[in-house]
Amino acid sequence: MEVDDAGFLPDFCAVRSIFVLVVSAELLAFLLVLAGLPARGGWEELGLTSLFVQWVALAAAAVLCVARPALHRLRPAWVVVLCLGLVLVLTGLGSLLAVELLPEWIEAGEGRLAFLGRNLAIAAIVSILVLRYLYLQEEWRRRLRSEARARIEALQARIRPHFLFNSLNTIASLIRIDADQAERALEDLAELFRASLQHGVDVVPLADELALCRRYLEMEQLRLGDRLRVEWRIEGVPDTARVPLLTLQPLVENAVYHGIEPLAGGGVMTIRGGLERGRVCLWVSNPVPPAAAPHHDGNRVARDNIRARLRALYGGAACLEAAEREGVYEVRLCWPLGGGA
Repeated sequence: MEVDDAGFLPDFCAVRSIFVLVVSAELLAFLLVLAGLPARGGWEELGLTSLFVQWVALAAAAVLCVARPALHRLRPAWVVVLCLGLVLVLTGLGSLLAVELLPEWIEAGEGRLAFLGRNLAIAAIVSILVLRYLYLQEEWRRRLRSEARARIEALQARIRPHFLFNSLNTIASLIRIDADQAERALEDLAELFRASLQHGVDVVPLADELALCRRYLEMEQLRLGDRLRVEWRIEGVPDTARVPLLTLQPLVENAVYHGIEPLAGGGVMTIRGGLERGRVCLWVSNPVPPAAAPHHDGNRVARDNIRARLRALYGGAACLEAAEREGVYEVRLCWPLGGGA
């Protein structure tokens, strides 16, 4: 059953919730018949008991489907009381209706008052157990979400100093060459770091992440000049796509520091995107410098950080892969198109 942040009650309008409810109600009917409640066994009793239990369950689901938004504005204790009262009222009405329509069935096993009292007692016990289970399940999910968010924020905090230090090194090298360019780079850095310091944000529009990357590349092109050339091929990605914050930018940064900068003549970085089986995929590729060329350390640190954040957000539905083919190093980043964080 799907539970949202507004409360611990599931969405009783959803098909999945109705299916689980019907199956659970039928299992309860089986248990009641096997336990000898009512006293007579057989298929007739199973059919009547199933009809009664399903009627109460589906009627309660219909009312809760309509009343759920209002209930979510109440405290959990009041939600439990109102849900319990609703089930008891529906059980009482169903019992009275059964007494009127099937008096011979009721009287064959027990008296009318005993039938009504037994049904109310069973409904109260089952309702309390189910509500308790739903509440504990939501508390467990809230705890998991809090732990995941804390882990994601910790991972993002690890990547910010790395990003800042590299940017400051870029500006320091620009100061000796062109002070005006260094000033513009500082302004770009302020915007970049303002974006990287967002708290409580797991995913952002892809356009924001791409703008962050373009601003970073503009700052690097002030330092590297014509040595850094970028090709963008992201027309295949929908504008509605959302991307985990600070995932593409570190990959672009790695491509500059480990692929373009070590080459005397620079090179072309390619950033392309597309859809694969309901997932958004981005590829960042750069030429591989020769072994003798100077290089920077720390390429795997950013990749491992991004991979851990993707795992915390999407589990196994996201991936980050890297491969080298024919002198080109390419990183592939994929995450669910419609998946929330």
